[in-house]
Amino acid sequence: MKRLVILGGGESGVGTALLGKEKGFDVFVSDKGKIKEKYKDVLIHNEIAWEELQHTEAKILNADVVMKSPGIPDKVPLVKQLVEKGVPVISEIEFAAQFTTATLVGITGSNGKTTTATLAYYILKQELDVGLAGNIGDSFAKQVLEDDFKNYVLEISSFQLDGVVDFKPHIAVITNITPDHLDRYNYNFEEYIASKFRIAMNQTKEDYLIYDADDPVLVDWLDKHPVKSQLLPFSLDKTIENGAYLDQDNIKITIDNNQIIMSARDLALEGKHNVKNAMAASTVAHLLKIRKQTIRESLENFQGVEHRLEQVLKINKVQYINDSKATNVNATYYALESVSAPTVWIVGGVDKGNNYEALFPFVNTKVKAIICLGVNNEKLLQNFSNMVDVIVETQFMSEAVKVAYKIAEAGDNVLLSPACASFDLFESYEDRGRQFKEAVRNL
Repeated sequence: MKRLVILGGGESGVGTALLGKEKGFDVFVSDKGKIKEKYKDVLIHNEIAWEELQHTEAKILNADVVMKSPGIPDKVPLVKQLVEKGVPVISEIEFAAQFTTATLVGITGSNGKTTTATLAYYILKQELDVGLAGNIGDSFAKQVLEDDFKNYVLEISSFQLDGVVDFKPHIAVITNITPDHLDRYNYNFEEYIASKFRIAMNQTKEDYLIYDADDPVLVDWLDKHPVKSQLLPFSLDKTIENGAYLDQDNIKITIDNNQIIMSARDLALEGKHNVKNAMAASTVAHLLKIRKQTIRESLENFQGVEHRLEQVLKINKVQYINDSKATNVNATYYALESVSAPTVWIVGGVDKGNNYEALFPFVNTKVKAIICLGVNNEKLLQNFSNMVDVIVETQFMSEAVKVAYKIAEAGDNVLLSPACASFDLFESYEDRGRQFKEAVRNL
């Protein structure tokens, strides 16, 4: 019996444990932190061995295969020891993919992957048997075990791609690549890019890679490191023969001379970046033979993702917007680009080596006040204190929202778009976004 050790007892860890047990592995789950009650109950109910608040080396180093949670960096001593011993350390995506014959759509990128994955899933489920997994929803492994869908849309982070060996999506999407998570990649951008492109490394000429042809990082990398899959680019400013592009106000998608045309004006989602997300998701749907009418209707109805430019409430003619999912500068760039009214901007958290320069033009023209919400706001103060009249430091969401309420006038926006990770003051970006919405409702 092969021994499967799982590092991390969260959604992906417990899902993998259940699938591993079903497939005849001797399973052990180890978490350095506390395992949430709901996951503990599942492990106990299924008689799966586990430990928390420690990693017992003797029970881990004897593994035949290790699945590690994407939150654990490769440079942790325990992981290094496993690799030196020649024990494969893989991600949940790699583990679960070997147990399904479903058509896999893998979506990665620094920004837009959640919206693109959720939108692709929304379109596909109108006509196909499909699951949504990866970084969102129920674990992929658990769905392979319980639902066995014929298709999966997987939102995949670079951390998960670092742990793939044979994983091969039939359709891969790379939305864009901007410097993010460089703290995990020795501050080496090339390493991070290579990590994202692992999504296409096992693809053959029967498979497809959909990517943003306006992103110089992607274009340059593909130039130097050709892939075997068929390329389907999308663009806002180039004319694309095979792929998707914007022609005046129309999105045109062509695959093997089969074309679909729809108006970009009818998209429920606003902003240029969402035109790109819509192009990527529609190209996936077009490849999987979804009817044109279904694609059009889905794009007109899809309301977006929680914590991504989510309009919360209007109070005294001030619009409160929750963009807590903006955990890097590029995501905040899209948010500030899409607002037109004067904006009170709530920003801050764990800085991942951010360079804020790209935001300067927007801050100069659109932002009237900045509220810093982090344990350490030094860098924000250095970058922005000359640009706005009001810059305030806070440590609590309720306080940040109250200050914003005092500053904002009729016609303004209050935008939570942190450009940073959330772990200094919050459990997760979801927790941060929910606290923001609650504070706004309590005004």
